[in-house]
Amino acid sequence: MSLRPQALTFLKHDCYACPVKFLRNLGGSVGGAAGNIKKSLELINAQLYSVEERIAQQARTFDPAVEPYVSYACESSGKRLRPALALLAGGATGGINPSHLDLAVVLELIHAATLVHDDIMDGAEKRRSQPTANAKWGNAITVLLGDCLFAHALKLSTSFPDGEVSRRIASAASDVCSGEIIQTQRRFDLKLSVSEYFRIIEMKTAALFAAASELGAFINAAPPEVISAMKTFGLRFGAAYQIYDDCLDLAGSEEKAGKTLGTDLRKGKLTLPILHLLQTASGAERHRYSEMILRCEEEDAVGLAEAAQSSGAVRFAIGTTERMLHDAQQQLSLLPRGKYTEALHSICATVIEVVGQFR
Repeated sequence: MSLRPQALTFLKHDCYACPVKFLRNLGGSVGGAAGNIKKSLELINAQLYSVEERIAQQARTFDPAVEPYVSYACESSGKRLRPALALLAGGATGGINPSHLDLAVVLELIHAATLVHDDIMDGAEKRRSQPTANAKWGNAITVLLGDCLFAHALKLSTSFPDGEVSRRIASAASDVCSGEIIQTQRRFDLKLSVSEYFRIIEMKTAALFAAASELGAFINAAPPEVISAMKTFGLRFGAAYQIYDDCLDLAGSEEKAGKTLGTDLRKGKLTLPILHLLQTASGAERHRYSEMILRCEEEDAVGLAEAAQSSGAVRFAIGTTERMLHDAQQQLSLLPRGKYTEALHSICATVIEVVGQFR
């Protein structure tokens, strides 16, 4: 594949060299988790820097009139969790090779595309403490920017020696888009069930995490049971991360999160804490909460967020997140013991520590 840079130039992201920044980008305080994440990321620090430069290089392949938009979207797209999982999964199943770096780039470009489109649909004005693309340039250019990122990522994926990698990446991208469509369909739908919510987040968020960990093992021709376990690991980790993000939207701090919060309720997205609030409320309370969801003026959003916290609905969702992360850790039992497997365990443990702050 033609993703390899001629030389390392500037590096916009430094969250790998600085675990404190990495953890703050998760939206929580750092505490003792910084040391754990530092050990995990130091294993792949050189590869993550290479991935970062490859992403910058890909932005430069676009038309000069388009490149600044692509660069901005890639620079503000996030914590590079999916590349980290792809690299660690590769290390844990036989070793990291150039195809793992290519995989990391492709998945991160897809992720950047989804964030660009998400921000349009949510009307978000800030991400990673910077203006979103739609806040800077409007929806018309931004929706096309997301399309460009999707198309470019899928074009790059066709260059893997094994066509199955490309097919699985395309399948994950399709799941992400389908999940977003279903979530948009079900906005303000008070009949949404918890099982339907889980199906949505498994598609729209967990699919890319699963592709990262599964294909990290697949590229190394790991045994089928290991590949399957790594896919399940990614699904559990990704779903847990989305539930945590949903809790952050309700109970987090915009200063710590670095992005616009409270968009889920304002846009009618019924997340696990709100679904649990509705399920456990008395008849009169449920009716009142339902009216607040459908009306959802600013005071309604504040009231629902406060009710989700005081009723224990946020704690319930955090408990679900923790159980899913423990389940993800159990999937790693099929991997050989070693520093990369331990790093995957440690990342789960670190996220458990961060999300536990919401208790």
